[in-house]
Amino acid sequence: MRELIRLGASAVLLLAIMLAGGVVLWVGIPLAWLWIGSQIEGSTQSLDLALAAMMVGVLASIFAFFPVLNLLSEAYRRQRLARGLQDTGHFALEVVMVLSATAAAVCFTAWFLLFAGSSPIPVGISF
Repeated sequence: MRELIRLGASAVLLLAIMLAGGVVLWVGIPLAWLWIGSQIEGSTQSLDLALAAMMVGVLASIFAFFPVLNLLSEAYRRQRLARGLQDTGHFALEVVMVLSATAAAVCFTAWFLLFAGSSPIPVGISF
């Protein structure tokens, strides 16, 4: 907690924005392209076209979003240096990416097992 106080409000805000960006990267972009793909499939009746558009779109969006996160990480590093703290490189961005990817995986797993409406155990197998 002391480290966060030493960082200052702007650096903590940058960390929060990076965390939100990580969630957008792992959840928001795939969901947006899933919706776009459903619209393409609904209007063209072509599942192949929808899947291709989603795959290319997700990859392009993720690669376009990485420089934004890198800029935020550089701004965070400058904030640390301005306060006389040690330069940790892109450690904060790495932690944010791991936390957001883990949170996305846990949420997806919970949704799949609890709310998706299908059984994760194949029918006909008994224990």
